[in-house]
Order: sequence, then C-alpha cells, then structure tokens
Amino acid sequence: MSTAVNSYDVVVIGSGPGGYVAAIRASHNGLKTALVEKDPRLGGTCLLRGCIPTKSLLHAADLLLEMKEAKSFGINAGDIGFDFAAVQKAREKVVVKNSAGVGFLMKQNKIDVHQGTGRLVDKNTVAVDGAAGTTTLSTKFVILATGSVPKKLPFAKIDGKNIVTSDELLTVATPPKSLLVLGAGAVGVEFASIFRRFGAETTIVEMLDHVLPLEDEEVSVEMEKLLQKRGMQLHLKSKVDKVEVKDGQVTAMVTGANGTQILNAETLLVAVGRAPFSDGVGLDKVGLSTNKGGFVEVNATLQTAVPNIYAIGDLIPTPQLAHVASHEALLAADHIAGKHVTPINYLRTPGCTYSDPEVASVGLSENKAKDNGYTVKVGRFPFSALGKARVMGKNEGFVKIVADAKYDELLGVHIIGPRATDLIAEAVVALQHEATASSLAHTMHAHPTLPEAILEAAHATVGRPLHL
Repeated sequence: MSTAVNSYDVVVIGSGPGGYVAAIRASHNGLKTALVEKDPRLGGTCLLRGCIPTKSLLHAADLLLEMKEAKSFGINAGDIGFDFAAVQKAREKVVVKNSAGVGFLMKQNKIDVHQGTGRLVDKNTVAVDGAAGTTTLSTKFVILATGSVPKKLPFAKIDGKNIVTSDELLTVATPPKSLLVLGAGAVGVEFASIFRRFGAETTIVEMLDHVLPLEDEEVSVEMEKLLQKRGMQLHLKSKVDKVEVKDGQVTAMVTGANGTQILNAETLLVAVGRAPFSDGVGLDKVGLSTNKGGFVEVNATLQTAVPNIYAIGDLIPTPQLAHVASHEALLAADHIAGKHVTPINYLRTPGCTYSDPEVASVGLSENKAKDNGYTVKVGRFPFSALGKARVMGKNEGFVKIVADAKYDELLGVHIIGPRATDLIAEAVVALQHEATASSLAHTMHAHPTLPEAILEAAHATVGRPLHL
C-alpha cells in the first residue's frame, strides 16, 4: 500500500545527532520539515547504541573506582561491589529519556516524523517503507544523515555472544570474565576501560604503533603506560590472523614483533572503526555513488553532486563524531535556507576518548605540525603538580600545547588526565579565535581548578611554568 503526503521543503533521513539537529534547524529557518527514521526510537547510533549509553557505563565504572578509592580520603564506604543488572537498567533509563526528549523536540518544532526506512526515488521524492506500507514524500531538499555501523572482519564472524561489536557488548547481562579488544581507537579503549574496572581480564591488540593512534604520540605513549598500570595487556604493531570459538572461549592467533601468539578470552570485541551506512538509501536512483571508503562526497556546503541533496555525519568523509554531525547539520540547514555559511574548519574538531584516564585534543599534534612545515615550540604541564588534581587524587597525565614558534599561534592542545573531555572546550575556543600561547598565558584562570593545567602549559610554551 502506498500513500502520498503533503510536500515538504526538507526531508531528513536519519534521526541521529546530525539528522534531528538538521530537522530542528530547518524548522527554525521556517522550512516545512520531515524526519525519517528506520529505528522505532529516535536518536540514532549516538543516543541508542553509542555515545550516551557508553558514557552511562563509563560513569558507573568511574563511580565504582572512586568508591573503592574513597578510603584514601577518609571515607569508609564498606565493602564495595556492583549489581550489573542495575547498571544496565540505569543505562537503558538514560537512553529512553533522551530518545523521548528528541521526540518531544520534534513535536515542539512541528516536524513530521515518519517511521520506516527512507530511500530516494528521485531527487525530489523520498519513499518511506514502514509497517503500514510505503509513504511517499515530495520535497525540495533532502539531507542524508544515515550514519554508520561497526566495521566487521571476515575472519571474526559476529555471533553476538563470544565475538561482538560495541552494539552487542553494550547490552551484555554480565561483564565477561576476560575481554580481548581488537582495535585501540577511542571505542576499543573506552570499552576496555569500562570492563577492566568491572573485573574483566583485558587485552588490547592494535595493528599500528600506538594505542589511540590519532592522538599526539606523547599522549598515546602515556596512555599505554597507564593502561598497563591498570592491569591491561597490550599487543601493539600486531594483527589477528585467525579467530576460533570453542567451548565458550575465543582463541585468537596474533602475529606481532615477537612472533605469533595464541590469546584466549571469553569475549572478543571487534573495534576496528565504523563504516558509512548507505545500503538501500537509493543513491543510484539519483546518480550518486560512494568513494572507495564507502563515503558520499560533498562540497564545502555539504551538497552532493546533486545540488538539492545534502549529506552529513558519518556518511561523508569527515571525522566520525556526533558533534561534527551536529555542526554539519546546522551548516546544511542554513545553506538550504539561503543564509550565509562559513565552511567548517575540521582542524578545530575536538577529539575525546572517555576512558580512564580521559584523553582529549584539538588541532595539530607535534608531529603533524612539523609535517605541515611549522617550526614549533611545545609546553607541557603535569597534573601531578596541580593543586586541584592533588585534592582529587587524580595526579596522572599532562597538558601539552603545540604552538608556532614564529607567530606564537596555538596549533594544537592535547590533554590526558582528569576531566580532559571537559577541559578541551577552552582549547577549542582558543584555537577558533586564533589565540596565541602568550595570550592564553595572560588569561586569568580561577584557582584551584583543573583548567590551571592549561594555563601552566601555556606558560611553559612561552617561558617557564609557575608551579614546576
């Protein structure tokens, strides 16, 4: 059964942090807007299976560790344990509330929501295949925000029990006794951090030289030390050649610098990145295709080769982060409305890993700055020398600033340590406004606070830190 509905100015396919933000902004711009979502709940991967529920588990793991360490602050908390079923219940409660919140925003902004799988019929028509049949939407503009899915490997078939992606591991009833993580990017390190604190013997295998390979090398090296300090085993510059499951155990053949080893675990997490999702979207119906990586190419205003069809978020070859998708959503919706827009400078993208300890960065690493032809100066300040960090008992890690030696402009800020993912906001603003290391060093910071570590690193960049 097929039904036609009123025409729209904008139809957005996908309700993640790119899609629903695009719909809201389009509505704010006075455009009649529809949102299409194949999942029964709104919010996309980030809200349902990614950022939000993962951070709920991380918060529970943080609380568990903090309570175990409370005695060192004179707090007698008694025997500390956890009820993982309750942990999962808290996670689901957060997801349900946030998803309902997105639904409320759609109603508040008078956005029509069509539940079903959206596909392009032509450049001005979207068909929505739902439980009750197919609905046809006529539209002037389309924004594709279909997101991504975990990448899979041919030799490690996902069975949802012993071999899993982040989707399955997120909802396990009990923590695995042992966990083998394949991939040391943000997802792999975060899940390793969660389940290690819930008691899993944890091993990480990474093909590249370091964990968190996109971060500044000094940060990655520091993270490796701290992960090992927390009892994790690391196999770097190593690859998994073969995986087998027998009697409820995973056996992996791993080849690295020390030859081939056999690693065993109850659960194998495949965390080797995410692949853009475009299956069934109907790109071919409008003459669009994907590049070798599976991404849809766009111009600086996020238009595809078909000018009235835009693409944002994980579907395009930009950083696969929720906040990037939301930022792209605003640009696309404003461009559709005829507003002046400024292309996104992706070098100002904050990267965050919500692990133990946290890692965050913005701008160029020291090596990348040098590769780009800069003569750099670098300043560092350890949290161990910071009063507030000592008060908290969070003394690990440091702030590192990379600046241009000639003009003093900030090129990058890299943080590993307590609340790094919150602290990075100051650095993003500083880089966005082309601040210098000197101007940052002359900016008053409240005492005692964690942001003073950034201040001290700025002093170290232009001269000497005050408290080291």
